Amino acid sequence: MHPALAPFTFPRGSRTVKNRCVLAAMTNKQSHDDGRLSDEEIRWLTMRAEGGFGIVTTAAANVSEQGKGWDGEFGVWSDHHLPGLTQLAAQITKYESIGLVQLFHGGMRAPESITGVQPVSASENGGRGMNGTVSRALRGKEIEAIILDFGMAAARCERAGFQGVELHGAHGYLIAQFLGAKTNRRTDKWGGSLSNRWRFLQSIIRTVREHTSDDFLVGLRLSPVLTSAGFEIHDALETVEMCTKTELDFIHVSCWDIDESVEHEGHVRTYTEWFEHVLDGRMPLVSTGMIWNADDAQKAIDQGTDFVGVGRVGIAHPNWPDYLERGSIEPVRPPFSPDHLTRAGLSPTFIKYMRAWDGFVTE
Repeated sequence: MHPALAPFTFPRGSRTVKNRCVLAAMTNKQSHDDGRLSDEEIRWLTMRAEGGFGIVTTAAANVSEQGKGWDGEFGVWSDHHLPGLTQLAAQITKYESIGLVQLFHGGMRAPESITGVQPVSASENGGRGMNGTVSRALRGKEIEAIILDFGMAAARCERAGFQGVELHGAHGYLIAQFLGAKTNRRTDKWGGSLSNRWRFLQSIIRTVREHTSDDFLVGLRLSPVLTSAGFEIHDALETVEMCTKTELDFIHVSCWDIDESVEHEGHVRTYTEWFEHVLDGRMPLVSTGMIWNADDAQKAIDQGTDFVGVGRVGIAHPNWPDYLERGSIEPVRPPFSPDHLTRAGLSPTFIKYMRAWDGFVTE
């Protein structure tokens, strides 16, 4: 049996997942303008649970109404989202998978053209996709309010029937903006040294824990390097070390490619190996990045990850864990026809979005 198909019991809370295959969170723009889940989004995620993934992670969901980063994003900032969330959680659980909602706030990447208000961040920043808009620095009370939004959103997810959440601290969104030395230039308790810049994330973890039960899973997705924000490998590893002192259930290292390596303290290791080196078995690790077949999944496990996360192959192959069970059979690679993607549960909106990925969809 492929090691990614073995069950796993989380040390904290003792919740067991049927295998180590994780559908990673992916933007797909299928939800309604008011943040309610669409039937298309529910179908897409349910098919991955039915296809055998042990953990199914939703696309990023904004915890604050004004934290929305793109059209078609679903929300968890209001009780009016509960009916759809409850329906989705029930469908994922029906297939004995664990459902996680990825929680985030866009920060400086929540454009005014979508939210109607000036973006906010740790400091005054410009940002990718902001059409020249400059964010303003959050005030202290606003920071506390957003932290509470994360806690309330997590509680809403648990009420809906999800087994956990993943905090999106990667890819340059608000949590990452607080962690980065370039995007966080504050001089109060929320800025300065990394131990101060991490206070925002630390407070979110604590608040989410206060609003959820002991068995509720709480994980963190983290970029190993985010140079544009001033967050390098030493910052990431120090953040991971600080995370081991919290009640997180897992760390998710967001590699674009699991083969990518970096030199640190005179040693060259892959990002997964560096994160595993710091965690040293104290907390489960999820890794993602260009994993397509059984050999790639084995490579990730050999690097030290406990869970194998996939994105693109999970879009095209809802039953990807079956390919691990069959071993030598290779999942078909892109480009994919619109008919193939429709059969895989993608809506026309999702397929249109995937056309922006070079070579993924045929003409």
